[in-house]
Amino acid sequence: MAGNSGQAGRRYSSTRPSLCYPSLNTQAAFRPALLSCCKLISVFPNADSDRLRVVLVAPRNPLNIGAAARAMSNFGFCHLRVVNPYELAFREARSAVGAERLLAQATEFKTVAEAVADCKLIVGTTAVGQRQLQHPVRRLDQGARLLRKSLTGSPVALLFGSEKRGLSNEDFSHCHWLLRIPTREEHRSMNLGQAVAVCLYELARDPQASVKLEKHVPATAADLERLTALLLDALRASGYLKPSPNSSQKRRTAAPTEQKIRRLVRRLHLSAPDAELTLGILRQIFWKLGSTKPPSSTAPL
Repeated sequence: MAGNSGQAGRRYSSTRPSLCYPSLNTQAAFRPALLSCCKLISVFPNADSDRLRVVLVAPRNPLNIGAAARAMSNFGFCHLRVVNPYELAFREARSAVGAERLLAQATEFKTVAEAVADCKLIVGTTAVGQRQLQHPVRRLDQGARLLRKSLTGSPVALLFGSEKRGLSNEDFSHCHWLLRIPTREEHRSMNLGQAVAVCLYELARDPQASVKLEKHVPATAADLERLTALLLDALRASGYLKPSPNSSQKRRTAAPTEQKIRRLVRRLHLSAPDAELTLGILRQIFWKLGSTKPPSSTAPL
């Protein structure tokens, strides 16, 4: 089943048709699409995703194999390797929605040594627990920085153990250091597919990337004053504000409320399009109610 020492691992093929492991001719047709997946590395400026090998060691659940492949496709990683899988699980993997091509190209190996032979950095994953480990253990956020740095220059293998026991001490002996996801002490272990997804997300994201905000063009003072005047007209028409008084004493009483409304409009920090939209809404309300808009608020934008 597995490739001999010194040879590349083999692609899995079945004697009967399979959703995830089609014929060799069909796999050949998939290769252009698989290469397009690998071109996604440009999305991640801090890591050359084409150099990462995700290695599943002795996986048993077909759903987890499929979930791992789907996570790889989600985050732009293309190379899945499987070591000594439970035969039925490997053949029946089905849940790689959108990642069937990637799963079809998964390479099977008999030993961890063969699976990581071309890699210069091998990192294992562990929940730690009660085990006495002989390797440095790094949190995911810390280890991901080192992985991204290594991926810029050489192939890297990231190992995940079986659902039942995780990676063995023998598996760890091939690793340079270990990685752990900082789960809570009372429940350390994660589902295999979830663990793959979390690790690949941390590798794929760019911690230095800044969010590109939409360009904000603020409304002019004239726009805001027209909006304020129309809003005050609406408040008077609704009875919230009293109609403009005649006496100076009443004007002094009403002024603070109008000033509060004016300050409120400016605290909204409206963009020019938003100010225009709000003016249009208020004008439509006046029109629908059959009111005549005062001259002070009808100036065009």
